[in-house]
Parts: sequence; structure tokens; C-alpha cells
Amino acid sequence: MQLNKHANGLLSIYFTAGYPTLDSTVTIAKALEEAGADFLEIGFPYSDPVADGPTIQHSSEEALKNGMTLSVLFEQLKDLRKHVSIPVFLMGYVNPVIRFGVENFCKACKEVGVNGTIIPDLPMYEYEELYQHIFEENGISNIFLVTPQTSEERIRKIDKLSSSFIYLLSSNATTGKNLEVKDQAEAYFKRIKDMDLDNPFIIGFGISNQETFRKATTYANGAIVGTAFVKLLDEADYLAKIPQFIQNLR
Repeated sequence: MQLNKHANGLLSIYFTAGYPTLDSTVTIAKALEEAGADFLEIGFPYSDPVADGPTIQHSSEEALKNGMTLSVLFEQLKDLRKHVSIPVFLMGYVNPVIRFGVENFCKACKEVGVNGTIIPDLPMYEYEELYQHIFEENGISNIFLVTPQTSEERIRKIDKLSSSFIYLLSSNATTGKNLEVKDQAEAYFKRIKDMDLDNPFIIGFGISNQETFRKATTYANGAIVGTAFVKLLDEADYLAKIPQFIQNLR
């Protein structure tokens, strides 16, 4: 699922499947599309989410308590495409995918209409040697992450392996930290932009309001909002507040 390289101001929203309630996943996805999100990242929970800040860690813990598993999620997503037409990516850690079976996982993604996956702790060489053919046979894009420390050589290899977009981490921090575009970060974003990659890139980590969204989209094709949205899901009337939340980011 190739995102438009020339698109600007794309907004992706991340939320955890099975949070705040076990059966809220598709309802939230539908509400986000109706409110104007351009694509979605649905997190599948894991018991040791090391890259996530406390808000998303908490949502994962609660989702697991609610009974969310990959099997339950794929069952819920069977009717996804009756309600949601924008691109949808599943994001999570490699351990549940291995336990589920990589081939089964990719086939299930294809069957329910998921466009791609973001699995931060899946090593690139392992993907390339063991799993790339499975993903490609099922038409599932695997999204790779780039950090400020990623070398140009590795970024160009990621670009060749990618078929949708590249996930550009704003920093090496965990999720939930505010984006601060200082000289060093600005140079990093500009360096990636000047590489003229084949795939669009989307900035994640630290995007929480209109100011940080605009900063990010000055350099990238779009930005991902996660922690700020997951916090909204703690409120009793979160569905009614989703349109205003999206409007405030724009």
C-alpha cells in the first residue's frame, strides 16, 4: 500500500486494539475516518512494550486484561472494510507475531484488509532473509523505522525494501515525549528530506497538538499521533470528542 510521495499534511492516528474496551476497536477506527484521519495504526498489545511511554504501556496492559489477542483482533477486523476505507496498519512487537505464525499473520492481515505492519523490533536482516517473501506474497507492506542515528546506507536499504512509507522517529525517546524541533533535529529531518527517497516518510513520537503536527509536516509527508489520542480514550465520552480532537490537530 504505497502512500503518495507527494502528499503533504497526512495525519495518522495510533490507538491500541481492545482499549478502552475489548470491542471498541472498529468503532474507534470508523469514528477516526469520519473525523478526517488519513490512515490508522492499530496497536496489538504486548506484555513488554519497551519502546512505549507510560500512556501506551497502560493501554496495552488494560487491553490484555480485557482479553485482546491477535486471534480476537483478526476476528473483530473481519468487518473492518465495511466501515473503514482509509489505509490501516497493525503495529506491535514481533513476539506475538512469531507465536501466531508469520505466515498466518500475513494471511490474516490480507483477509481482513490490513495494508501493512509496523513491527519495530523485527530486525531488517531477519525480515529480508526469512519473511520478506511472505509479506510480499500477501501484499502486506512492512514499515521500517529510522532514527537520528540511522546511517545513510541503511536508510537507502530501507527505502528499497519499503513499499508504503518510512517511519521517521523524531528521537530515540519512548513514545509520549513532546516533539522539540531544535537545530539538531532540524538537521536530521532536512538530511532525510534531501535524500530524495522513493518512499514518503512520516514522523512519529512527540506529535500531540497543532504546533507539533505543523512542525513535523514541514519536513515530512505526514505525522503520527499516538499518546495524545490514547489519553482521550480515558474520557467517558471519547467518541463524541474525536471530531474536535482531529480538528484541533489540523
